[in-house]
Amino acid sequence: MKACGIIVEYNPFHNGHRYHIEESQKLSNADCIIAVMSGQFLQRGEPAIIDKWHRAKAALQSGVDLVIELPYLYAVQHSDYFSKGAVELLGAAGVDSICFGSEQGTIHPFISAYQQLHKHSKTYQSELKKALSEGLSFPNAARKAQKAIGLTEEAIDFSSPNNILGYSYVKQMLTNFPEIEPLTIKRKESQYHQEEISGRMASATSLRKQLFEAGEINNAVSSATPESTKKQLSHYYDQSGLWHNWELYFTLLYYKLSTLTYDQLNQFHGVDEGIEYRLKEFAASSLTFKEFMERIKTKRYTWTRLQRTCAHILTGLLKEEADSLLEQPLPYIRVLGMSKTGQTYLSRKKKHFDRPLFTQPQQLGHNRLLEIEKRATAAYYSPLAPDKRTLLSTQEYGPPVRVMK
Repeated sequence: MKACGIIVEYNPFHNGHRYHIEESQKLSNADCIIAVMSGQFLQRGEPAIIDKWHRAKAALQSGVDLVIELPYLYAVQHSDYFSKGAVELLGAAGVDSICFGSEQGTIHPFISAYQQLHKHSKTYQSELKKALSEGLSFPNAARKAQKAIGLTEEAIDFSSPNNILGYSYVKQMLTNFPEIEPLTIKRKESQYHQEEISGRMASATSLRKQLFEAGEINNAVSSATPESTKKQLSHYYDQSGLWHNWELYFTLLYYKLSTLTYDQLNQFHGVDEGIEYRLKEFAASSLTFKEFMERIKTKRYTWTRLQRTCAHILTGLLKEEADSLLEQPLPYIRVLGMSKTGQTYLSRKKKHFDRPLFTQPQQLGHNRLLEIEKRATAAYYSPLAPDKRTLLSTQEYGPPVRVMK
């Protein structure tokens, strides 16, 4: 069976995502679509609006055949580590190609950009280091270094978030998995950060904004999402009583920031360059998470970087364990859900996998990466009422989602 991999968050799943699945299948001529999906927390450091199980089910009901989990350690990272984990997992799962959505829309500029950066890697790293020392954020420093080696926006627009991620995917494939064919399709939905729903193709950002403001699945949300998403959003809300956002966690984050010492805070992954002083100072005088973030962000400390740091503090991810594990191969493949096609693919291919595959944590035994995942799950469900928290958190130890259509 021929498999095409896609790298996703589905926060929430919308019509643009369904288009991505359909076009990926056409472009790759694959028999099986395998999605590697972030778990409870996402790349920008945000909690997912609904948990990974409901997001996986929505995906399976809309064309994905197999959902495997991108562990928290890789999911809540900048693009290099995020792509490293995602591509490695898809490679381990035996995909023939990986197809991503991009603003660019064609694969050749990504390959050319990789070749240019590879050819001038020493100059690029030198210019990047210099730009960072000037106080620029990593994305702006990277763009400045790219320009220094002749990689301009006429070649590829690195100010677009999906182009940045797409380049990282291509770099991982060409460097470590040359047997995987990189593919891309042009994004049809609204711009990544667009906050207003303007038709059947809307950004996940605009959908979350509408859901939180309206408090319900209104006509605007309905027009931009498949029926499977509406069902899973409603089902999760009925079970939990909420949709997740950072404001629900601010009290717990405040407690941690106000009771830990500067030295203790400095042990957490992402707490660098004295940011612990700003975190403690402004947590004490902020009434909401949004207010807190607006007060601590600077040109150097971007909103996304700070959200990731806050997520690591919330989940207890220490520098020592992160630095150690990020340099090791991913030790397992965890299946969150499958269709009948996905089940067939696993039965034919799993004996060729080079690492353990499991569907329930107890099948694997003690594992440091899995322990981090359990902490992330505990943190994720912490705002729920005790009975709801107990009900939903037990899914972590249960069977995968199955959609046998």
